[in-house]
Amino acid sequence: RTATVWKSLNPFWGEEITLLLPRGFHSLTIYVLDEDTIGQDDVIGKVSLSHQQISAEPRGVDRWLSLAPVNPDQEVQGEIHLELGVLEQGHPRVLRCHLIEARDLAPRDPSGSSDPFGRVSCCGHTLETAVIKKTRFPRWDEVLEFELPEGELGEAVLSVEVWDWDIVGKNDFLGRVEFFLDTLCLGPTRGWFQLLPFSSTTEDHGGQLGALRLAVRLLEDTVLPHHHYQPLVQLLTEPILCPAQSPEGTALAVLEEVTSGESRQDVANKLVKIFSDQGLVVPLLDYLTTRELARTTDPNTLFRSNSLASKSMEQFMKVVGLPYLHEVLKPVVNRIFEEKKYVELDPSKMELSRGRRISFKGSLLEAQVQESSLELLKGYLGDIIDAIVGSVDKCPLPMRLAFKQLRRRVEERFPLAQHEEVRYFSISGFLFLRFFAPAVLTPKLFRLREQHAEPCTGRTLLLLAK
Repeated sequence: RTATVWKSLNPFWGEEITLLLPRGFHSLTIYVLDEDTIGQDDVIGKVSLSHQQISAEPRGVDRWLSLAPVNPDQEVQGEIHLELGVLEQGHPRVLRCHLIEARDLAPRDPSGSSDPFGRVSCCGHTLETAVIKKTRFPRWDEVLEFELPEGELGEAVLSVEVWDWDIVGKNDFLGRVEFFLDTLCLGPTRGWFQLLPFSSTTEDHGGQLGALRLAVRLLEDTVLPHHHYQPLVQLLTEPILCPAQSPEGTALAVLEEVTSGESRQDVANKLVKIFSDQGLVVPLLDYLTTRELARTTDPNTLFRSNSLASKSMEQFMKVVGLPYLHEVLKPVVNRIFEEKKYVELDPSKMELSRGRRISFKGSLLEAQVQESSLELLKGYLGDIIDAIVGSVDKCPLPMRLAFKQLRRRVEERFPLAQHEEVRYFSISGFLFLRFFAPAVLTPKLFRLREQHAEPCTGRTLLLLAK
């Protein structure tokens, strides 16, 4: 669940969610809801992607998708474990239906659970299992039997449905599966079967419900025992532990050359984890930044691209410095959220009836709004800068070591007096542009706040980050 974006028809979440799914999952569905303070939240629409759709695009799905309406009879998931067969002995023939269990059923109760029971229909007759309370993984282990009519069965169908029992109101549909009887007469059938919805007559709403921008990527990892990775770790750490080797021929150098812009963030994340585990993350950053410095001729462009060095430093700061970031920024960010002051410097975006609201003389002038906004921004920004400057002793030691090393390397690469400030820009480029400023801009993504900012507060944060 993302945080709620209040009072908006064009919400921006920017949240990344990781789901651990079974390899055999059938579909992924994202619902968009309208949060209500009182009563149940309203469902606006949904986007569904099948396993095949996601896996067919190795680089992932990344586009706008129209929201589809939500029909309760179509909202099914999970599987049912059945054993079906026709008893040959005796007359008339008997169809034996063993409902063993079900798994991963859709939640239908406010508690996030369901009260499932099975309903089996065949040749005009219907039987039901007992209700299993408060579970999405019921185990019935019940056998239901039907007498089959004489003669050809034709198009006769066995229907197995799962329902959620409700003490008040009608029961909720959880899914169904159907079998032709003439097929069951050929031999017993046993296995897990995907629950399906009722046949849909829903028409395409052509985007009338809105659209959702998604970036979805499916990663299927096979994790081997730890010792299998030792040769790889040894190969990657070799240029750090044995720096005498030619830098161009190392695995890290080759990896840096072949890594594309799309995968650079993933590679940086993995490298920081591997080298942190080996206690070598600061030497890794020194190695990567030194290589980038060697390629840089204009100091004004230093570390401005999304290189492997920049991405690795960014990931390192997030891993090592998140508690530090919270300690420094949280008091000021919380105050900005609580005060909800109106701040605007752009005349084309000003709402002159806001600011201090309407005075006795009418709406405020642009100059007055600008002046009050500037004072507020200076106050907030002053508190943020004071908090950062006063936090030297709280800055994690690995970050301080990494930046000390970075400054030394920059001084070696650009020793002239005219480049004296580059040693500071190189550090502030990481510390402010890639660490403090993004956290001020979107506190939710750095876990500084539980909720996204309302539009008014979001504009204040944007101006502060700039």
